Amino acid sequence: MEDRPSWLPKDVDLEKASAARCYDYYLGGAHNFAVDRELAQQVVAKVPQIKALAQDNRAFLRRAVRYCVSQGIRQFLDIGSGIPTVGNVHEIAQEADPEARVVYVDNEPVAVAHSRSILDGNERADVVQGDLADVAGVLASSPVERLLNFDEPIAVMMVALFHFVPDSAQPKRIVQQYSERMAPGSYLGFSHLTQDDFPEAGRNLIDLYANSSNPGTLRSRAEVTGLLSDFELVDPGVVHIPEWRPDSPEDRWEQPERSLGYAALGYKV
Repeated sequence: MEDRPSWLPKDVDLEKASAARCYDYYLGGAHNFAVDRELAQQVVAKVPQIKALAQDNRAFLRRAVRYCVSQGIRQFLDIGSGIPTVGNVHEIAQEADPEARVVYVDNEPVAVAHSRSILDGNERADVVQGDLADVAGVLASSPVERLLNFDEPIAVMMVALFHFVPDSAQPKRIVQQYSERMAPGSYLGFSHLTQDDFPEAGRNLIDLYANSSNPGTLRSRAEVTGLLSDFELVDPGVVHIPEWRPDSPEDRWEQPERSLGYAALGYKV
């Protein structure tokens, strides 16, 4: 096991890979450890497009945030936000309007520690260490209560998150619990991995992540659509990630299905 950095929270297990830290590796970040790199390199060998997939998820997040800002949204809750990288929600939203408020939520201590460092001095952005399924705890946290008002329209982002939520955790009910608290006019940004088009690649991902801190569950387009049934879907609906409102033709992959995932933005009527 590698030497433990002095800044690392004591509850971080350096003997088990973390999906958030592997994701950081795919994006070219430096907040990952030997155990994460070992798993990530195995994934790259089996699923070579994984780095492009991670980058495209971030690009979808940015496009969804910009769309929400264009619709008048000025408060954001980004759940499963991961380790900070270029193009975070607060950067995009506050570039459009410095008064925009953002709260990040993650259960990964490394992600939370680095988020706190980046957000130091930004009075309109904060981070919560919490679990997606603890809806009451997340929404009652002091950063959420200080910065966000659920009586007004809000954008909740759940990007590249729910494929780490097993069926046994009742993912549909989790989405509903957040939806019930969101005011009409709110949005839900959502992306999810699938094995619809490339079953072998999907099986490889499931197998490789099985012994990590975050085993996965891939879902079909119909299942992803079902998770979002409380919302009206913004055009073009549930589509492969590169096909959701690309900024330019170059952003749309030649084979969008190779992104192994779906993206959508839901609107609460």
